[in-house]
Amino acid sequence: MSRGLQRFSSFAQSLRDGLLSLGPVLLPLIALLVAAYVWIKPEPPRSVRLATGPEGSSYALFGRRYADQLKAQGITVELVATAGSAENLQLLRQGGADAGFVRGGTDEFSDEDEASLLSLGSLFYEPLWVFYRQTPATLKAPPSGLPALARLRLNVDTPGSGVPALMQRLFKANRLDIERLDLQHLAPEQAVDALLAGRLDAIVLAQASQSRFVRRLLRAPGIALLDLAQADAYSRRFGFLSSVTLPRGVADLAADLPAHDVQLVALTTALLVRADTHPALRELFADAAVKLHGEVGWFNRARDFPNTRTSELPVGPEGEQAINGTPPFYKRWLPFWLGNLLQRMGLVIGGLLVLLLPLSRVVPPLYQWRVRRRVFRWYALLRDVEERAEGPEPAADTAELLKTLDQLDQRVNRVAVPLSYAGELYALRNHIHAVRKRILARAAAPPG
Repeated sequence: MSRGLQRFSSFAQSLRDGLLSLGPVLLPLIALLVAAYVWIKPEPPRSVRLATGPEGSSYALFGRRYADQLKAQGITVELVATAGSAENLQLLRQGGADAGFVRGGTDEFSDEDEASLLSLGSLFYEPLWVFYRQTPATLKAPPSGLPALARLRLNVDTPGSGVPALMQRLFKANRLDIERLDLQHLAPEQAVDALLAGRLDAIVLAQASQSRFVRRLLRAPGIALLDLAQADAYSRRFGFLSSVTLPRGVADLAADLPAHDVQLVALTTALLVRADTHPALRELFADAAVKLHGEVGWFNRARDFPNTRTSELPVGPEGEQAINGTPPFYKRWLPFWLGNLLQRMGLVIGGLLVLLLPLSRVVPPLYQWRVRRRVFRWYALLRDVEERAEGPEPAADTAELLKTLDQLDQRVNRVAVPLSYAGELYALRNHIHAVRKRILARAAAPPG
C-alpha cells in the first residue's frame, strides 16, 4: 500500500511540475485569448427585434416562422408589428429594429443606408394584387390597366406599407391626376371587409401569395383580379418591378382557380438587417431564409429564392455564404454555439497556436529546473554540515552533525522525482553517506 501511495505521490508531483512549467507560457496566452473574446464578442445577444407587418399579412406569417427557427438556437425574436414595408425601413434606419422585411421600390436608398444597412437576400415576390367588384360592365369588358380604376372607390393601403407611394408613381406614369382619384387608406383587413361589403369598388394589396387576404379574395364570389396587360412595360419602366404570371389553376386545381393566366407586376421583398447587428444573428437569419423560402411557389420554381441577384443594397457576407456558398464542414456537425465560437475565434486561436510553438521551447528547461531543484536544494544543508565537520573541533559536535545528517537523509528519502531524474537523487544520498563516513572517521582518529 505504501508503495502505491509513493507512486501516486510521484505522479502527482510530476503532474504539478508539468503544469507549473507550462504556467509562464499558458498564462499570457490565456490572457490574450480572454482579451480577444471580450473584444470580438463571439456570442450573440439572446434576443433580436424583427420588424414584420400588420396582423394577417405575409410579413407577420413569415415573422412567426423566423421566430420558430431562431428559437431552436436559443434566440428570442421579438416581432415588431408595423404597417408594412415603409415603416419597417424607417425602424431600421432609426435603430428601432435589428432586421425587417422591406419591399423593393419602397424608397430610394442613400449612401448612409448603404453604410448602415445590409441585405441578406431577396426572399419572395410580392405581386400587386388589384381586386375589384364585378359589375355588368366589367363582366362584359374586364379592365386591363390601371386607368380603369380612375372612377372607382379605391383603397391603396396605409402609408406605412409603402403601397400609396408606389401607386402614386404608377398613376403618374399613366397620366392620372392623383387629386381627382377617390383613394382611401384602410389597413388590409378593413379594406377586404369593405370590398366584400360593397363600400369599396377596388383595393390594392402588395402581399405574398401566402397572405390569407389574397387567398380569401381569390375565392370570394363577385370579386375579380385585375389582369394587367401592360405588366412587361411596367417592369421595363421601373427596375424594381418584375412581370409575373399567376398560372391558371395554381390556387385551386379542382376549382380551376384562377380560370385563366393572370399577368401581374411584382416587387421583390428582401430581408434587411442593420450593419451593427451581431454577425451570428445575421447568419441565423440567412440560414433560416434558405430553409423558409427555398420551396416552389405560385410565381417561382424551387430554389429561385432566396437570391442575391435583385438586392438593392449590398448583400452581407452571411447572406452570400448561406445562399451561394457551402457551409463549413464543422457547422454541419457541431452545435451552433460551438461552430459560431470556432468561426469568430478561429483566427485568434490559430495565431495563438503559432505563437505557442516558439514559446513551448522554454517548457522542458523549466520542467527540468523544477525537478532538479527538489534535489539540489538539500546540497546547501549538506555543505554546511561538511564545513562544520572540517572545523577545528569536529569531535565536539559530532553527535549533532550525525543527527543533522540522519534528518537530511530521511527528508531526501521522501523526495519524489521521475525515474529519468533518479540519478541526481541517488547521487545526493551517496554524498550524504560519504560525509557521514568522513565525520565518523575523524571522530575515531586520535587527537592531533
